[in-house]
Amino acid sequence: MNFLMQQALSIACAGAITAGAAALPVESPIEAAGPSGALHGTLLAPVGARAPVALIIPGSGPTDRDGNNPLGIRAATYRLLAADLARRGISSVRIDKRGMFGSAAATADANAVTIADYVTDVHAWIQVIRERTGTACVWLLGHSEGALVAMVAARTQPDLCGLILVSGAGRPLGEVLRAQLSANPANASVLPAALRAIDALEAGQTVDTAQLPPPLRGLFAAPVQGFLISACSHDPAQVLSGINKPVLIIQGQRDLQVQEADARLLQQADPKATLVLLPEVNHVLKLVPTDDIGSNVATYSDPALPIAPGVGDAIARFLLPAAP
Repeated sequence: MNFLMQQALSIACAGAITAGAAALPVESPIEAAGPSGALHGTLLAPVGARAPVALIIPGSGPTDRDGNNPLGIRAATYRLLAADLARRGISSVRIDKRGMFGSAAATADANAVTIADYVTDVHAWIQVIRERTGTACVWLLGHSEGALVAMVAARTQPDLCGLILVSGAGRPLGEVLRAQLSANPANASVLPAALRAIDALEAGQTVDTAQLPPPLRGLFAAPVQGFLISACSHDPAQVLSGINKPVLIIQGQRDLQVQEADARLLQQADPKATLVLLPEVNHVLKLVPTDDIGSNVATYSDPALPIAPGVGDAIARFLLPAAP
């Protein structure tokens, strides 16, 4: 090969590499105003034409922007979902909750929050996303507890594109807790105390944890009771019924935490909503080919497992009508 041919090949290869790199989604930090400091997140956007933007609202507990938490969940659900959506031409912003992780400075006590506080943060994020991306409206993609936050936020956000509710409960939190605790025979000895505690929280009353059996003290810990009271006050189906926006409901049929019945309750509340049921998909949106609970739970700590493709397929068909 002569020198000119080598140069030509080198230039061609360099061009191919550059073009390939340019086609990759662009990840960048993004922040919004919090009550006492900035809220932080990550914007992942495909290169090219303006894309629809989804704000990924995290689920319960100390869950970070990637979908992980220090209690043993390392599935990286939101990071993997964001990457999957970007490959399909959809931008996303995934966020740390106020008082946690990158948003630690936003409030001194991450437990002293309510659903209304998280809704305030969603409104702040929507404003920033619109300014940053130039999009006319933002889609709210709420996962698990984040689905409730998304629905409540939508009641007071007129320029919202619509909602994507993933693994969201269709019943009030109190009912969900009763069902989950009652379903486990191992809880038989503490169940009466747990049910009394749920009754109190639903009535807006705090619970003396010193009077609870030790196994329940973490679930009903004093620092989080204000949030539990707030969450128990919302009936997701009633909230959704008053929203006149496009809605996509996605529910995995191997979800151990939220049931298909919840998704159907949400669709009954909004008959115009699109319901997608995904066989073999669990709560962290991974494929689980068997009914084995151990295999299901194992996916919660495996970031190497990809997101179930049906999740991105459903979202793309909903947001990009031309998608196959």
